[in-house]
Amino acid sequence: MRDWLSHRVVSSPDHTALIRAEDGEAWTYTDLDRLVSETAGRLVAHGIEADDRLGVLTPPYVGTVGLVHAAMRIGATFVPLGQELTERELAERVERADLDAVVCAEPTEGAALGAVGECEVDGEVPVFSVDDPTAEGVTAVHGVDPEPVDPPEWAESDYLCVLFTSGTTGEPKPVPLTAGNVYNSAIASAFRLGVDQGDRWLVSLSLHHMGGLAPVYRSALYGTTLVLREGFDPGGTADDIDTYDVTGISLVPTMLQRMLDRRGTLSDTLRVVLLGGAPAPDEVIERCRDYSIPVYPTYGMTESASQIATATPRQTRDRLGTVGRPLFGTDVTVVDEDGTPVDPGAAGEIVVVGPTVSPGYIDGEDGNDGEGKGGGDGPTAAALDRSSFGPHGLHTGDVGRFDDEGFLYVLNRLDDRIVTGGENVEPGEVVDVLREFPPVEDAAVVGLDDDVWGERVSALLAVGDRMRDDAAVTEGADEGESTDEGANDREAADEETGDGEAADEETGDRDADDEETDGEPADDTEPIESDVSSLVDEERLVSFARERLAGFKIPKTVAYVDELPRTVSGTIDREAVRQILRERGHDPRSDADLETAGFEPAEPTDPDEPTETADSTESAESDEASESPESTTATPSNDHAENGGGEPVDGGADGDNDSDASGEEGGESDVATADGESGDDATTSGEDADETERDPDDR
Repeated sequence: MRDWLSHRVVSSPDHTALIRAEDGEAWTYTDLDRLVSETAGRLVAHGIEADDRLGVLTPPYVGTVGLVHAAMRIGATFVPLGQELTERELAERVERADLDAVVCAEPTEGAALGAVGECEVDGEVPVFSVDDPTAEGVTAVHGVDPEPVDPPEWAESDYLCVLFTSGTTGEPKPVPLTAGNVYNSAIASAFRLGVDQGDRWLVSLSLHHMGGLAPVYRSALYGTTLVLREGFDPGGTADDIDTYDVTGISLVPTMLQRMLDRRGTLSDTLRVVLLGGAPAPDEVIERCRDYSIPVYPTYGMTESASQIATATPRQTRDRLGTVGRPLFGTDVTVVDEDGTPVDPGAAGEIVVVGPTVSPGYIDGEDGNDGEGKGGGDGPTAAALDRSSFGPHGLHTGDVGRFDDEGFLYVLNRLDDRIVTGGENVEPGEVVDVLREFPPVEDAAVVGLDDDVWGERVSALLAVGDRMRDDAAVTEGADEGESTDEGANDREAADEETGDGEAADEETGDRDADDEETDGEPADDTEPIESDVSSLVDEERLVSFARERLAGFKIPKTVAYVDELPRTVSGTIDREAVRQILRERGHDPRSDADLETAGFEPAEPTDPDEPTETADSTESAESDEASESPESTTATPSNDHAENGGGEPVDGGADGDNDSDASGEEGGESDVATADGESGDDATTSGEDADETERDPDDR
């Protein structure tokens, strides 16, 4: 088969292929084919040929869509690069993917040159620009006349594109996706979502992620229309759906939530809202159901060319949290730590196999896997890194479970699992519970190092307007203004920023540095932790969690933000979450020790001796205080109480370890003195028994 656009232009020459959302300009398949032929011819004139790997560092222009198809027409492998990456990060990707050239645009010219300059590779990697170059060392793509291109035949095993994993749990890996992977993914997706000739799919996700790139390939295969936005903003994207009669869109949950917050609902032209990239909160699914928004929660990954499982709106009605059944041709198995399949209902690692799954990861620092277009001329696929593959397929590193009807539920990353006092805690389970507590809009659960239990369950809770409103009140009080004035200032600020303020969020259009600081204390107007915690009834929160979770799963450190920090791909930035919890975390349990975040067991302190004074009143107060030294030396609790005989009594912490929807490490250390670890004066009796008979649930 030749490149897919060359087949599509024969079948649907006059059908609209592409619409630019900013101004409504449209291209038919004939127009797009002409653009692609010219671009491919110019690249060939510059020396690009079949089997080359073409790095592309351009904004989501119409020209970028042209480059996707031009690479395929030449027989080259398309390698998209993220605009938000630093020069160092880009250089690493240029080296790892073994790029033969980089194409940039005017806004990315400096980054492309800097990245290539940092590369330690044999030979020089040329840099081309789709715009007029402003620096030496960059050549204009349009600076030469196009040469004729004879489109090569593509085999299923040929590398169509190379994308990088997000790197949230380690170093980003280059993932080659073959023509067969992407083709079969398009077929399986069509079986699940359906395809109509009049479909129009809006792309507002970054084109260097599969969620943004897949619709570019699929539209040519289906003969449908692609509507392209140069970045995401909630109001503008929602308006585009209505303006261009969009029938389908790919979003991550935070994007959808902001669109609904800005516009209330979405146009009834929508047939599919494919929702992935992160777990979708139940309240978002229910809100969409109330407004008849057709949401399809999906689970996918770069290595599977997008979707693995997808749920229809009808299937989510009685199964909140499911991502549906696996797509046609894809086999999914949930296995235990030994790689043995587990029964329905049991959690384990998700393993996937099928025609959409990548053959492996490009191995080595120089990207030398020996494969490319045409397959077979160099070393075989054995040169790929297949260490993540086993008897049942690719080990995804995700934890999930099947129910009795074959519906898949994804809990969290395997690396996010918290081990506290020898007990495993799945962060996703804890997050699901915390999200049900009314003031909490979203949650992230991770493990923090703990000297006693190894890890302690810790939760960062997004409380939205409660955080922002408290910040406004604090600011107004500091400036001597009324609360109403503070609110008016906020509204005015919102008007000034407009819909574009969220454009960088979740789509790769925001710098990595910005992503890192999402949840960190922003400025002096942010409410201090004690102010925010007063807005959340923590006693009720702990009680709520205790009714639904084993004691060792209950968070022992919490902090609050208006929204969770995320990576450019929309997933939780877990390191940023940990940093916030280390800096601002506190123990929400009223019967627990009050040490900050509970990292170190508290040392017992002797009661202050009453002091004599000449003032008889002060003497009386001093005497009164000395009669009840316990009031100032009460034993810190580790979520359990002791009876008069020193025996642990249930009702405290039946094991307080919790983990987040994507939790990473968790344990706890606020047991300390109550267990007799460091407090000889902390209990009245039974210390020796506590030393050897600590309640296993009291972690």
